[in-house]
This record gives sequence, structure tokens and C-alpha cells, in this order.
Amino acid sequence: QVQLVESGGGLVQAGGSLRLSCAASGDTFTRYNMGWFRQAPGKEREFVAAISGSAIRYYADSVKGRFAISRDNAKNTVFLQMNSLKPEDTAVYYCAARRPGSSYVVSERLEFDYWGQGTQVTVSS
Repeated sequence: QVQLVESGGGLVQAGGSLRLSCAASGDTFTRYNMGWFRQAPGKEREFVAAISGSAIRYYADSVKGRFAISRDNAKNTVFLQMNSLKPEDTAVYYCAARRPGSSYVVSERLEFDYWGQGTQVTVSS
């Protein structure tokens, strides 16, 4: 079992930056695949970014070049650095974890085993 707790959300003006954190506990973190998803009101939860146990990174086209995912295994934490934020980035951001194993589709939420409760990010225009 893995427990995930997101933090770092808040209100920011367009063009600003935020760094989200996801603290993991309950199991070995190092080899887990980690992802960030977001969900805006009335919309489906969508993929944002993912990082594998070997630190391979993946991004949705909508955030590529603006967001950066990273992990600090010593701190059992994954981060999402968000720069040049836009109003359309407004959403609840969720951290997700997938047990190590075979290859998977990083953008598919059903591929992930554990989820945090989310943190609200609001970008004003």
C-alpha cells in the first residue's frame, strides 16, 4: 500500500509559477512510477505528467515546455514545477502511483494503483 498526500496548490496569476509536492509513504517509493493528473469542473480527469522509476519523463502536449516533473527518492517525494501558468491550467491536481512492473500507458488513469486527495490550483486571468 502507498499513501499519497499532495500539497502546494493555491491561487496564482496567469504567467506565475507553483510547485506541487506529493509525499509518499507506506511502501518502497524508489521503483514506483509516479504521475500527475488534473481535473477541472465538468471535465474528465486528464494526464499531466509522469516519471518512471528510472526517471524517464512524460508530458501532456498542453504542458510540455512549461511543467517539469521530478522526484527525490531520498525524501519519498515527487514534484511538479509549473511555470507560465494559464487560466486553463485551473484544476484539482492529483498525484498517482503505479507499482513497478511491465510497461504501461502513462496517460491512462486506470493504469495507476494509488491516488492522493488532490490539491486545488487556480490561475486567474
